[in-house]
Formats: sequence, structure tokens, C-alpha cells
Amino acid sequence: MSKAKIGYIGVGLMGHGAAKNILEKGYPLTVMGHRNRAPVEDLLQRGAKEGTSAAEIARGSDVLFLCLPSSMEVETAVYGSNGVLEGAHAGLIVVDSTTADPNATRRIALDLAAKGARMLDAPLGRTPKEAEEGKLSTYVGGEPETVKAVRPVMECYADTIVEVGPLGMGHTLKLINNFISIGTCAVISEAAATAAKVGVDMGKFYEVISAGGANSKMFQMVMPWVLEGDDSHLKGPLRIAGKDMRFYTRLAEQAPAAAFIAQAVNQTLHLFNVRGHGDRFLPVLPGLLAELNGAKIRDL
Repeated sequence: MSKAKIGYIGVGLMGHGAAKNILEKGYPLTVMGHRNRAPVEDLLQRGAKEGTSAAEIARGSDVLFLCLPSSMEVETAVYGSNGVLEGAHAGLIVVDSTTADPNATRRIALDLAAKGARMLDAPLGRTPKEAEEGKLSTYVGGEPETVKAVRPVMECYADTIVEVGPLGMGHTLKLINNFISIGTCAVISEAAATAAKVGVDMGKFYEVISAGGANSKMFQMVMPWVLEGDDSHLKGPLRIAGKDMRFYTRLAEQAPAAAFIAQAVNQTLHLFNVRGHGDRFLPVLPGLLAELNGAKIRDL
């Protein structure tokens, strides 16, 4: 599929890097932004084209990627006026890289199939840094032949591609993965906030945790903000983390499975989102929790 025409809707924190690497590997690319013009302009300067609607991009693409904040935006892009479904055609493959609700994914796939189009769910792992470097991971659900057809494009931006089973399983495993990572961040944040409240030196807190079994990659991404005010190591907004936790708790409820810890993490994020901190990155969570406890790590 070296000459496949690629469409990309949603070139934000993760989508920009993925789209850039597809473009730099020689694929003709048409993009459509969602929130921010800056990444769109960057891709246009690199040689991409810009579509005026999701229907137009779908109509002109062999493979169409979606990388949006949630299933709500995906459904708007698919079912809305001049949406993907309107432009879908036989042979089109839609790849949803959003961290999304697997039930919504399966429903969309059925409607696309009625137009002769196929679908994969292939959410992205790691961070915007790896996206720019073309070193993301992706967890792909769907028919093996469809995965095989799109794999060369995915290899432009991902060095780890895990085929995880039928459609919807990519989004399912992504939600489970994100519960572990976001839940770990919440535990680290609460511990750091308590440490601040009882007067622990944050440098010593870092040394002790780094030296033992509680150390983790997540700890190392959060602590630069605690120690230096640097939140760039984990550019995940609280609003997106909150969305992921809502989808995970819904998944658990539908199973049904107990989700006591997940609900606590969900409500923690909900609290700070409704307080207006949704666009802050996850490493700031220790400071928000410390402030809630009447303590301070650093200026927010």
C-alpha cells in the first residue's frame, strides 16, 4: 500500500506526530484538524493537503485515520453532516486511533460495512514525544487481512504493533492499560501530596521511591513537575484522563466487574476537571491534591 492515499482527522498531541511520520514516509496525506490550527499548518508546510469535511477526506482516501478526544467526537465525525459515513466507499479502511468506547466502535463498524468499508481500532500508546519520533505503540483489533493491509502505514509511526483480536479489543485493552497508568499516577500523586502535608523533603521522597519496588516509569514522568515544575514528560490533559477513566468504569460495569479503585480515580479526576483544571497535564495532580489538603508542593 505504498501509494495508498491517507486521510487523517484529528492531528492533535498524538495525531500530529503519527500523521507527520506517515507523510514523511512518502504517503499522500490529507488532514483535518479538530481543536488547534498549529499542527495543521505544520503538516501543510510539510506537503499535506487539507480537507474541508470528513466526507471529502473519506471520499478521497484509501485509509482514513481518526485520532480524536473521545467516542463522542468520533461519532460526530462519522455521523454528522458531511461526515465520514457520507463519504465512505467500498474499499475504504477506517482506523480509529482514539481511546474510545469499544461498543461505539463496533456500532460504527457495522454502519461502515453497509457502505462497503472496513474498520480497525488501533489506539495509540506512549506519549506525544514518541509520536513525533515515530516510536508509538498501537494495539490493533480487526480482521487479520485488514490489519495486514494497513500495517505498512502503521509502521510509519509505531515501532510496536500488537494484534489483539477482533474489532473492539484494541479499544478494550487500551482502556485497561490506561486505567493502570492513570491509576498509578493517582496513587503517586496522593502519596506526594501526603508527603508534602507531613513535611517530607521532596528530593528525599524521590530518592527513596526511585531506589525501591515502588519506582516506575510513571513515577519518573510525574516527579519532574514535583521537583522542578516540569510537566513536559507526560503531556496528558486531566480532561482526557478523566474521559478514559469514565470509559473504563463503564466497561467494568457492563462486564459486570467490581471497579472500586477505578471509581476512586475517576472521581479524583472529575473533581479537578469540574474545578477548571482539565487542560493541565497529569504531573500537576500531586500539586492539586496537596492544595486540597492545605499543603503546597509548588505554585500551580
